[in-house]
Formats: sequence, structure tokens, C-alpha cells
Amino acid sequence: MRILLVEDDTSLGDTIQAWLRLDQHAVDWVQRGDSAQTALMTHRYDCVLLDRGLPGLSGDALLAQLRAEGNHVPVILITAFNALADRVEGLDLGADDYLVKPFELEEMSARIRAAVRRGAGQVSNELVHGDIAINLDTRQATQAGQPVALTAREYHVLYALLLRRNSIVTRAQIEETLYGWGDEVESNAVEVYIHNLRKKLGSDSIVTVRGLGYRMKNDGG
Repeated sequence: MRILLVEDDTSLGDTIQAWLRLDQHAVDWVQRGDSAQTALMTHRYDCVLLDRGLPGLSGDALLAQLRAEGNHVPVILITAFNALADRVEGLDLGADDYLVKPFELEEMSARIRAAVRRGAGQVSNELVHGDIAINLDTRQATQAGQPVALTAREYHVLYALLLRRNSIVTRAQIEETLYGWGDEVESNAVEVYIHNLRKKLGSDSIVTVRGLGYRMKNDGG
């Protein structure tokens, strides 16, 4: 997943970014609310971790603006404010979840997965298309109930395709899932991962839509 981290505490930001990257997520980290505003205008994110007290533009103001514009990206507020009234206020602004500092990184990861599932309209922790499925918690892929060994990058490409399984997914959308700011994007990386997935899942499992992108094979081909 591609995650936007908005946190002005350098120590905490470093820790969260390192943790999420170890978990194979692409992470963009900004320390100002107005910088986050720009990032959200120019990139698509699967989830936003948003501090409430930020320079430039407060987290509350940014969240209110996002929801007023109809942007429903999952947002998890991360804050030191622990009073009931603070939590209610944050959720009423449109946050999907609320983490109070200090928090456990494992819990943060679980809350990210849950928020993304809800944002995608997923009730379960699995994305399923035909006989292909991935478990969002364990990151295990299966086909016809049998495990399929995927690399981290292959998993994220399959995740992007299954998340939008009824649509065409562009190369740019896949790259945004794989790479954060500053990451070197290899020119043929997406094609290589698609090729590898076809070898593991079947040559006709992923359809190339010439000039547009890729989609999962449906019943009609």
C-alpha cells in the first residue's frame, strides 16, 4: 500500500516510516499540514496517518477539507489528545480511526489494514476474485485454496489488481502502490511483476488492455 504519514515529531515519524517500510509499504512522510494538502492533491494514497497538531495547516482542518471535497481516503488520526471529547471530535470530523500516542506499532498496522478494508467496502480480511485470493492480514495468496508463494512486490501488484478487480488498473496506479517519493522506479518493473504473476497464477489470469493497463480476467475472458 502507499501511505501518507503526516507527523511533525521527527523521532516518531522516523520510527513509523521505518516500520511501515519494513512491512513493504511505500511511505511518503511530510511534517506540515499544507505539505500534506499538496501531496493529497497530486497522489493517490491507500491510507493517511494524520497528526492533529501540525504547522501550516492543522490535521483537523485538513481532514475537514478532505471530507468536504468528497475525498474518502481512509484517515487514522494519531494524537496525544486522549479525552473522550477529543476522540469524538476527531471521529465526527470524518476520521476512520484514532490512535493515541504512545501506541504499539503492531496495533497501528492492524488499524491500517482494517481502515483500508472498510474503505474498499471489504467486510472480510480477504480480497477474492474467482479462485484467487489474498489475506490482507497474513499476506498469503492462494489459488483454489492452495498457497501461492509471492515476493513482496508481486503481492502488492496483485493487491492493486484485486482491489480494483472490476476495473482496468493503469501502470501508474500500480507504480503508486509500489513506490514512495525518492524510490527509483525501474522502467519495466511492472511488466516483470505481471509476467511473474502470470507464471504463478496462470497465463490468462491477468489481461493486458492495450494502451490502458491491466485487469483481472473475468468469466467472459
